[in-house]
Amino acid sequence: MGLPFVVLNMVSAVLFKDMGVSDAQIAFWTSLIMWPWTIKFLWSPFLELFRSQKFFVVATQLVSGLLFGFAALALHLPAFFAVTVALFAVVAFSGATHDIAADGLYMSVLSSADQAKYIGWQGAFYNLAKLVATGGLVWFAGWLFERFAIGGAAETAAYRSAWTVVLCILGALMLLAGMWHLRILPQGHVAAQGSHSLREGLTELRNVVRDFFAKKGIGCCIAFIILYRLGEGLVMKIVPLFLKTPVADGGLGLTNQQIGLYYGSFGAGAFLLGSLLAGYYIAARGLRRALFSLVCIFNLPFAVYALLAWFQPQSMWLVGGGIVVEYFGYGFGFVGLTLYMMQQVAPGPYRMAHYAFASGIMNLSVMLTGMVSGFLSDLSGYRIFFLVVMLATVPVFLMTRFVPFPHNDEHN
Repeated sequence: MGLPFVVLNMVSAVLFKDMGVSDAQIAFWTSLIMWPWTIKFLWSPFLELFRSQKFFVVATQLVSGLLFGFAALALHLPAFFAVTVALFAVVAFSGATHDIAADGLYMSVLSSADQAKYIGWQGAFYNLAKLVATGGLVWFAGWLFERFAIGGAAETAAYRSAWTVVLCILGALMLLAGMWHLRILPQGHVAAQGSHSLREGLTELRNVVRDFFAKKGIGCCIAFIILYRLGEGLVMKIVPLFLKTPVADGGLGLTNQQIGLYYGSFGAGAFLLGSLLAGYYIAARGLRRALFSLVCIFNLPFAVYALLAWFQPQSMWLVGGGIVVEYFGYGFGFVGLTLYMMQQVAPGPYRMAHYAFASGIMNLSVMLTGMVSGFLSDLSGYRIFFLVVMLATVPVFLMTRFVPFPHNDEHN
C-alpha cells in the first residue's frame, strides 16, 4: 500500500529537485496529483459490486508497476516534468484504488480484536515503504549519480540516468508484489453473482454518502481527522527539500546518499519500534485513553525540525537524532488515527467505503497543506516555516479532548 503513496508524496520531490525543478512547483504539483487519495470514496462503492477485493489489490499493483516503468522512460523526454507528473497522476489513481481494496480486505478478514492487535504491524509495513523509498531508493539514486558523474556525465544527465534505474527498480518491486499476492492473499469480500449496472453503483454511492454524514458526531470526527495530520501535511514536501538545500540557503546541505543513509539506518529502527509499540500500547490502554499521548508523540518531530532549521547542525548524530525522533513519532502516532477511522468512523453497512471516505478526508488535509507549503516556505524561510507548523498543531491537541467515540471502546 505504501510505496506509490510515499514515492509520489516524498521521493518525487527529491527526484524533481535533482532535475532542477523549483521548490514551489515541486510542492504544488506533487501535492495536486495526490487528489485520488482524497476522492477515492467516489468509486469505492463500485469495487464492492465487481469481482473480489483480492482482484483489485493485485490488478492495481501490476498497473502501478508498469506505470513506474513508463515514468522511467519519460525522464528522457524534453517535457519530462509534465509527462512524468501525468504518469504519476495515473499511478495515484491506481494506488488509491489499491488502498480501498487492501483496507477492505484487512477489515473483512480480521475481527475487531485482531484489527487492534495487528494495527501496529499494519502501520509498520505500510510506513516501511517510507523507509524503503526515502531511505533505500534515494540513497541508491545518490550512489548511482556519483558513478554516472565519475563516468563523465553532466550533472543533470547523471541524475536522469540514476533516477531512471531507480524508477525501473520500483516498477519491478510493484510487479513482484502483484505476482506474490496473486498466490498468497485471501479473496476477502466477493461480489454477488449477476449483472451490475451503473445505476446500482450510483445508488450505492448516494447511500454511502448519506449514511456517512448521518453518523453520530460525524462533524467532530471529520474535524479531528483533518487536524490530526495538518502539521505533517505542511512538512511532508518541505523536509526532504530542507535537508538537500545548501547551508547558505537555510538548509542542511545533505546529499541523496546522506538522506538515504539517515532514513534507512537511523530512521528504520525508530520507526518500526514506534509502530509496533503503539499497537500494543493501544491494545493495553484502549484507544480513548491512549489518544492524547499518541497526538503528543506524533507532533513532536515538528519541534525537532524547527531546532534543526534554527541551528543547522552538521553533526550526523544530531541530524540523525532528529530523524529518529521524526520516525519514532510518526510510527507511534499514525496508528492511532488509522485505528480511530477503522473502529469509530467506518463501522456500519458500508464499512470499506466509509473507511475510504474517512481516509480521503484525511488525505485532503495533507494534499491542500502540501500544495501551499512550498510557497509558504519560500516566503518565510525554513526557520519561520517550522515555527508556523508548530502553531498549526495546537488545534488537534484541543480537539483530542472532545473527539467522539460513538462505538464502544473495549477498555472504557
